[in-house]
Amino acid sequence: MPDRSGSQPAEAAPPASRPTAQRDLEEGIERDFARNLSYGEYLDLAKVLSAQHPRSVPTRHDEMLFIIQHQTSELWLKLMLHELHSARDLIRADDPRPALKRLARVKHIQVILTEQWSVLATLTPSEYAQFRSFLATGSGFQSWQYRSVEFLLGNKNAEMLRVFEHDPIVHAEVSTLLHEPSLYDEVLAWLSRQGYAVPPELLDRDWSRPHQENEGLVELFGQIYAAPDEHWGVYELCEELIDVEDNFQFWRFRHLKTVERIIGSKRGTGGSSGVPFLRRALDLTFFPELYSVRSRIQDVTEEGYHHE
Repeated sequence: MPDRSGSQPAEAAPPASRPTAQRDLEEGIERDFARNLSYGEYLDLAKVLSAQHPRSVPTRHDEMLFIIQHQTSELWLKLMLHELHSARDLIRADDPRPALKRLARVKHIQVILTEQWSVLATLTPSEYAQFRSFLATGSGFQSWQYRSVEFLLGNKNAEMLRVFEHDPIVHAEVSTLLHEPSLYDEVLAWLSRQGYAVPPELLDRDWSRPHQENEGLVELFGQIYAAPDEHWGVYELCEELIDVEDNFQFWRFRHLKTVERIIGSKRGTGGSSGVPFLRRALDLTFFPELYSVRSRIQDVTEEGYHHE
């Protein structure tokens, strides 16, 4: 109605809109979570998030970073082992196509593991020194999952089993991998079953020994790489293996540089020489023939002829 002046009152302003950062619980989302398996229960988060126990007294702020960095690395290593075991089993069963998917996933895991070193690298030498003594002799060198990955990829070393003698279950599991064919061994066996002339000494040997470069195998890969279109499935698998090894070397290098940045030339907590020990690992290779074959590949001229 009009006011006393005879004019119409102004329309009421619309209610203020809700801040965009706030939202209602969407319709359809179960509100009675007590009746269902929750996110936290499915992931067992109560156990996972209560597994961080700093040892420093008084507790040093940066020890939490060190613990979580290594715990998350072990979780990713667990998934990597899951994928590598599956890839090896698939190749053994003459089913390499899904094995390529497994290896592709392994490569993504490796990228994450490599990038994690940048987080640990924020730890300064003086910050690490505040809790390093509380690690005692604990060391990443004692990671049985890391050693299992190395064994699965073919870097076999029986002496490494001594590190795990205090844990019979772990020792037995790593020992089993030591005496089983590696992923590369299974690839070579698969190639032989496909009719490729794999040197016979590579098909029946002591699997606990590391693979040694074989000139006959280099020649075989030379034939495959000379005509990739004719051997595409094998060629693609070989390149996936090279990707995995390249990523592993990137991880090793970032590990070395992070350790060098934080402790310099000090010895490792597990008794190793530290940086020199890690630097020697850069010379290791899982698939030597797949690197050697690269120097054998001939260039193609405009006329289509090959030349060295």
